[in-house]
Amino acid sequence: MFTSVDDVSARLAETGYLASPAVATTVFLAGRLGKPLLVEGPAGVGKTELAKAVAQVAGARLVRLQCYEGVDESRALYEWNHAKQLLRISAGRDENWDDTRTDIFSEEFLLPRPLLTAIRGDEPTVLLIDETDKADVEMEGLLLEVLSDFQITVPELGTVTATRRPFVVLTSNAGRELSEALRRRCLFLHIGFPEEELERRIVRLKVPGLGAALTESVVRVVGVLRAMDLRKVPSVAETIDWARTLLALGADTLDETVVRDSLGVILKHQDDIQKAAAKLDLDAL
Repeated sequence: MFTSVDDVSARLAETGYLASPAVATTVFLAGRLGKPLLVEGPAGVGKTELAKAVAQVAGARLVRLQCYEGVDESRALYEWNHAKQLLRISAGRDENWDDTRTDIFSEEFLLPRPLLTAIRGDEPTVLLIDETDKADVEMEGLLLEVLSDFQITVPELGTVTATRRPFVVLTSNAGRELSEALRRRCLFLHIGFPEEELERRIVRLKVPGLGAALTESVVRVVGVLRAMDLRKVPSVAETIDWARTLLALGADTLDETVVRDSLGVILKHQDDIQKAAAKLDLDAL
C-alpha cells in the first residue's frame, strides 16, 4: 500500500490530511505488517479522517462499522433475511424440512454486515471500526476472530476467510478501557492535539482564504482554551470551524467582540463559554 514513511506523508497530504511523523510511521507499519491499527485520542483530532484518507489514497473501498451501545452480531457480522426465508418456506410446503433448511440457509438469504462485507471483498478495502469504546465489552469478543485471523465463522455456511486482507482501523475516544486481548492484536497509535505549527498548516490547508496573522491568532487562542479546565476543550475540527466562521464574518483580527460572539463555534457548553470569556486576555496573546 505504501513504499515508505515519506510516501505515507506525501500521499495523505494530497488528500488534505497532514500526518505527523508518528502517524505516518504507524500507518506505514500497519500496512507493511498487515496488522489492524487502533487509533485512540480525543474526539475531533482526525482519527476517522485518517481511515478515510488511507482509503482514498489506496483507491480502496471504505467499509464502516459505527459502534454504539447495544451493537450486536446481527449489526456487525451478518444476519439472515427472515422475511425472505418465511416466503421460501411457505412456497415449499410440500418439500421435506431437510431440503428446505439447506435452501434457506444459503448465500441467497444471507445479509452481510460491515465485518463480513470487508472480509469477503476481493477489492482493496479499508475497514473502519469507528468509536469501538462505545460498544459493549461483548462486542470485542466478536472482533477478535476478525482481527487475529481475518475470518468469520457462519455456523450454517462455515468459515469465511479473507482472500485479500482489508486495512483495518479501529478508533476509540477512550470512553472506556478496551480489553488487552483486542489491544494485543493491533498496532497502537495515539493522536492528540497537534503542535502549533502543524495546526497552523492544517488551518492554512483547510481554510486557505484566512490571513496568516488571523490564522496565527486562532491557533494561539485555541491553545490557551485547551489549557483551561473546560468540560470539552476544542479539537482540531473546532479550530477549522472557527477559522471558517471568522472568514465568513469578514474578520481581520480577533477582538473581544468577535471572540465573544463566536465562542459557541468552538465551545459546546455554556459554562465553558462563560469561563473562557472571563479568563481570555486577548491583549496578552
